[in-house]
Amino acid sequence: MAARRGTREEVLRKSIVTDSVSSAISNSAITSPSMSPERTPSSTSLSSLDSDAAHEAVMVHKKASGGKIVDTNGTEFQIPDFTIKQIRDAIPPHCFERSAIRGLSYVVRDFVYLAVIFTLSYNLITPEYIPSPIIRACLWTIYTVIQGMAATGVWVLAHECGHQSFSPSKVLNDTVGFILHSVLLVPYFSWKISHGQHHKATGHMQRDMNWKPPTREQYASGIRKLAHELHELTEETPIATALHLVGQQLLGWPLYLITNVTGHDYHERQSEGRGKGKRNGLFGGVNHFNPSSPLYAAKDAKLIFASDLGLLAVGVALYALTRKFGFFNMLVWYWIPYLWVNHWLVGITFLQHTDPSLPHYDPEVWNFPRGAAATIDREFGFVGRHLFHGIIETHVLHHFVSTIPFYNADEATEAIKPVMGRHYRSDTKDGPMGFLRSLWKSARACRWVEPNEGAEGDAKHVLFFRNPNGYGLSPARILSN
Repeated sequence: MAARRGTREEVLRKSIVTDSVSSAISNSAITSPSMSPERTPSSTSLSSLDSDAAHEAVMVHKKASGGKIVDTNGTEFQIPDFTIKQIRDAIPPHCFERSAIRGLSYVVRDFVYLAVIFTLSYNLITPEYIPSPIIRACLWTIYTVIQGMAATGVWVLAHECGHQSFSPSKVLNDTVGFILHSVLLVPYFSWKISHGQHHKATGHMQRDMNWKPPTREQYASGIRKLAHELHELTEETPIATALHLVGQQLLGWPLYLITNVTGHDYHERQSEGRGKGKRNGLFGGVNHFNPSSPLYAAKDAKLIFASDLGLLAVGVALYALTRKFGFFNMLVWYWIPYLWVNHWLVGITFLQHTDPSLPHYDPEVWNFPRGAAATIDREFGFVGRHLFHGIIETHVLHHFVSTIPFYNADEATEAIKPVMGRHYRSDTKDGPMGFLRSLWKSARACRWVEPNEGAEGDAKHVLFFRNPNGYGLSPARILSN
């Protein structure tokens, strides 16, 4: 089935014709991949463009059709050719050093934050000190936001444990990671294994386990269209984008664990035959809780079972606390902050791997350094660098060498920039507000991926985002079958 799907997509790519001029190529003056895509005139008419801009659009379009690659913004793209050895050699040796004491100190610090936030709120947001129920409700709402941020920091430290960057001891790393993630209802070992697969195949269109975008054909099938009809789609309404974002931020993480949404769906290729007849989706047999899931090898079964036991233990504890303190109290104290953690987790990872400047690769041209470079750093100010331990600001480096601890990541990032050159991407404009605005921009601009119109050779295996919303390059016009 997977091979047949790949053949259909290849036929569609070979059917691409070059009889249309993309409205968005008039943005070709954009020279930095970190710049946001601009809204452009309709692709059905050039009447709104002046003659010089129209001429420039035609020239750039002809270059793209002749084999050169441009990203969604219209900026010329070259396939990276540096090696992982060049990256590692550029990083100062001390950046690789891990400290158990330092790692544990951050765990203590974050739990102190959680305890102080809860204690102050529990003792001060009371009728005795604050008679107004409306004001109390507002303050408890603020509590959930701040507590959710602090708890996200705990999530990130468990993430460090999963990558063995927390300390030199694997036993300590997995013990701490298991406890921290279980408290946040994350199946630690199950996540660790699938997340490791994501790092080994980032940007790979058939193997990536996280934020793998749909192809043109897959997107069309999801909205009950044919692939050749996508260039005719009308603009998605802002309310539809908003609903999509709300659903993604609320349900994206649990759906990933339960259905493997955003992960690849080529499970028939699992080497032990565990993926036969299984596919992503509810009741498809692909999830992070079943030891027989094709996401794991048979040898991993005991680890998946241990992860499930950790969740069960925390679930029992939460049930007991609910019986003692009541559902509403636990909703405010734990569950709403838990939803904030999910929000930050999904938003952070979405924006690490989703941007109009980022490529994705077919197996024919993918390699590890190219996939690792298909990520982007952003900026979230004090919250990102202090509470979130820099996971937003140094993600590119993390994909090249995930065992470097977060407190050495800034220095290591600066060290690899000369090696990466133009392939290092960051969008730090406007700090936290720019980060939040990028959620909307990427949701509008990044709906599916496809190769450049008329691409040949290696270029036809490099895919960039497209959308029906007038951002960046327009979808290619392809022949119907």
